[in-house]
Amino acid sequence: MAAEGSVIIEHVGAVIVQAKVPGESIQTKIGDPVYLGDVVRTDADSRVGINFVDGTSFNLSSNARMKLDEYVYEPAGKSNSTSFNLTKGTFVFVAGQVAKTGDMRIETPVATMGVRGTTPHVEISDDGTTRFSTLIEEGKNKYLKKSGGTGRRDPSKGPSTSSI
Repeated sequence: MAAEGSVIIEHVGAVIVQAKVPGESIQTKIGDPVYLGDVVRTDADSRVGINFVDGTSFNLSSNARMKLDEYVYEPAGKSNSTSFNLTKGTFVFVAGQVAKTGDMRIETPVATMGVRGTTPHVEISDDGTTRFSTLIEEGKNKYLKKSGGTGRRDPSKGPSTSSI
């Protein structure tokens, strides 16, 4: 079953989707759905944009890898949730209604980001070094370090970049 309303909207170069069934990979085209458990992977000369029905959109740069772990969205629902696992590459995304009416989590090799309506930019190097940057509105963003603890950014200090 497709993550409702999720489709490849922009496509440059070879973009591969590895289905949750081991060994099944397909090259995508504009309009293809993305399914729960799918891994979207871009090559050196490609990038892709993915839109979801709640208004969430992801843009993946070249040499990126993202897995769709969870996507639950009901327009009138109060228990919506998403979980994306980013393991490599550069990602820019806009949080949609799920972030406002439920739980939106972004997993990286070093931290889990809880999103509440911001536009984060995440860069994950081949060695796992991860950089987060975003304009943060008060009360809208929190991150959890994998080693424990939480961090909050004072929005009055303007834009920030954090390396973990």
